Amino acid sequence: MTNENPAALIPELALLAGAVLGLLAGAWLPRRRQWPVRALAGAACLVGLGATVITTATTPAQIVFGAAYAVDTATQATRAIVLTATLLALWLSIDTVDGHRRESEFVVLLQLGALGSILLAGANDLLLLFAAFLLASVPFYGLAGWAGTGRTGEAAMKYYLSGAFAGVVMLTGTAVLYGAGGATGYAALHEGLGAGPAGAAAVGLVAVLAGPMFKAGAAPAHFWVPDVTDGTPAAVAAVVTTIPKIGALVGAYRLLLGAIPVQVVDWPLLPAVIAAVSMTLGNLAAFFQTSVQRLLAYSTISQVGYLLIAVAVAGRSAEALPGLLFYLAGYAVTNLGAFAVVAALPAARTLDDYRGLARRRPALAAALVVCLLGLVGTPPTAVFLGKLTVFTAAVDGGFGWLAVLAVVNTVASVFYYLRWIAPALRSGDPAAGSAEVVHSRSRLAALTAAAVSVLLGIAGGAVLPLLGGALIR
Repeated sequence: MTNENPAALIPELALLAGAVLGLLAGAWLPRRRQWPVRALAGAACLVGLGATVITTATTPAQIVFGAAYAVDTATQATRAIVLTATLLALWLSIDTVDGHRRESEFVVLLQLGALGSILLAGANDLLLLFAAFLLASVPFYGLAGWAGTGRTGEAAMKYYLSGAFAGVVMLTGTAVLYGAGGATGYAALHEGLGAGPAGAAAVGLVAVLAGPMFKAGAAPAHFWVPDVTDGTPAAVAAVVTTIPKIGALVGAYRLLLGAIPVQVVDWPLLPAVIAAVSMTLGNLAAFFQTSVQRLLAYSTISQVGYLLIAVAVAGRSAEALPGLLFYLAGYAVTNLGAFAVVAALPAARTLDDYRGLARRRPALAAALVVCLLGLVGTPPTAVFLGKLTVFTAAVDGGFGWLAVLAVVNTVASVFYYLRWIAPALRSGDPAAGSAEVVHSRSRLAALTAAAVSVLLGIAGGAVLPLLGGALIR
């Protein structure tokens, strides 16, 4: 079913309207009283979520605006995850941006980046995929340098230069695939590549994947992640390590399954190798970190490795897409919760700064423990169920070796998360605790995220089986 009905894009249009109106309002509001822009962004996310729920229940999957954009299970789930993550990011960032002279810029850039992430997931055409990559990149380059300090400026420059290179490679790959297949729409490209040169298709695919892999922070396009995460405020780091990954991974899933015939390019091994390298490298590097934000940066790289397992078995297992979507939902909430704890303790930069946190701030320490153990994949958190489903899909899809490697990496990750949890649970000198300065709204966001992670994990046990067999075609 193909149409050009703008009503099919209400969540995307709501984000766009919130960003445009927020930009205009921010130009007129007093520089220290721009909270209405934040309220407008929250309203846009709620409108988008409401529209997503209604259209999911009432509208069948469809391709809109020619063959460029798919509104199906994957897109609807991505909308819900991204919009929820954006709401949580707006909440945990209040203490950081409230009263800041650039508050409206933060909110507008966040909405535009979230819009790009949703478009990445729904893109059904190479040209739209590249346009979505740009929209999911440029606002976040600006967000990385939003605070205007020396560290953030350096982080933004590294992010921009890495992204510019990935964008050039991706655009080159788009041209190669177009030349080999004679089309940019996924369905037509799939047919055209079947009669085209396999070598050109393989080269083009590797180049095009450079864009989504950069946005996801997967190896070898991961070099920006530690420096940007450690060089920006926790609220910004939470956004750039969470929201772009959602659209990038779903977009890669759709691209590989819908556009690249496996009989021409045996592509499943490519994301499998990237997954193996990412999870292993991320975990090994995290062992040696003392900065909490840098540790979380390498943790996000390892998480991308686990998520890419579902991409590697796209079309081979009925559990691949449900596992990917549920894992992304659990990861988004849990990762934002961990960063919310960091945002709540702005002066605590190292692991030692958290010593004795459980005695001084027991609720915040509990949220930290739940979120970190959630990232490990400890039941009953949502990431546990996501990992279990993805690992099962790997075995069903013929990648048992990758599932074994993922289990080994999961066990290994426990040790560096414990390096953070252990000081927080030990007794410490309150006078030495720079963590005594607490941002209350970020703390509440952390507690909420931890609770949602657990509730989502429990509810997912009943919901996830109902999603089995929902594949992108």
